[in-house]
Amino acid sequence: MSITAALGDSVAGVAAEPPRRRARRAHLFLLGPGVVYLVLFFVVPVGALLATSLYVPVPGGDVGEYQPAFHWQNYVDSLAQFWPALLRSFWFAFLATVAALVIGYPMAYVIAVRARGRKLLQGLLLVLVVAPFFTSFILRTIAWKQILADDAFVVTAMHFLHLLPADARLTATPFAVVSGLTYNFLPFMVLPIFAALERLDSRLLEAGADLYASPATTFRTVTWPLSMPGVVAGTLLVFIPAAGDYVNASLLGNNTNTTMIGQVIDARFFKVLDYPTAASLSVVLMVAILVLVGAYIRRSGTEDLL
Repeated sequence: MSITAALGDSVAGVAAEPPRRRARRAHLFLLGPGVVYLVLFFVVPVGALLATSLYVPVPGGDVGEYQPAFHWQNYVDSLAQFWPALLRSFWFAFLATVAALVIGYPMAYVIAVRARGRKLLQGLLLVLVVAPFFTSFILRTIAWKQILADDAFVVTAMHFLHLLPADARLTATPFAVVSGLTYNFLPFMVLPIFAALERLDSRLLEAGADLYASPATTFRTVTWPLSMPGVVAGTLLVFIPAAGDYVNASLLGNNTNTTMIGQVIDARFFKVLDYPTAASLSVVLMVAILVLVGAYIRRSGTEDLL
């Protein structure tokens, strides 16, 4: 390489370096507000929650008075007392997720594939999916309480058809809680699956038919694998909030057979004023969800979602 060429490369490198530094500073500037927001409203509250979970009562103090400590026994005591509610929460969340997937996948398929090319119909169906969000979460749950009431049409019809014993009811049962969870979080299942199926190339389905594959085989080998990112995203968006929900369990259940961990945490924070127990249960719930979600994503082969 000649001396002139080497000098030219050096000059070009020096000239190109300041813009790169400016670009890095611009990136940091753009990331700054998001980082500050996460630190203030996520890292700091989680740190305070962890610290509170280790507090101990002030000797001789009033109810609700605690002092900093490293009392790890709080976790053992809280789990020993409330592990049934924790397991019940995950079980209800699992049932609601499965029900939302069974109901939501066909809805998303019809909107994304069958209604493809008919923009007006597709838009109308999407509006119907998200329409429940136009009303309050609590109002929707109260509406379910009225729908499943003892004197409502559903219960009376089931009594008439002998599908429900005469002395049986639907409110204050696990069925009511799971139904409320499924309904309230169903759009979170439909929309990600719709987004995945909308990108599905219809020529792949036609190719499956040309190769004499049955509709079931085409769905199993083509449609389902290509929609897996949406299925994984939808199941996570339903399972995670459902596991920590307490509104449905309070309004549609509110007994020992339907108590979820969210109810326990709410009562310990605001009624019993047992802050360490409430904080320790919150931490356990967060860690358990992270472990379950990580295992599920790796099992489903979609680690890129992490």
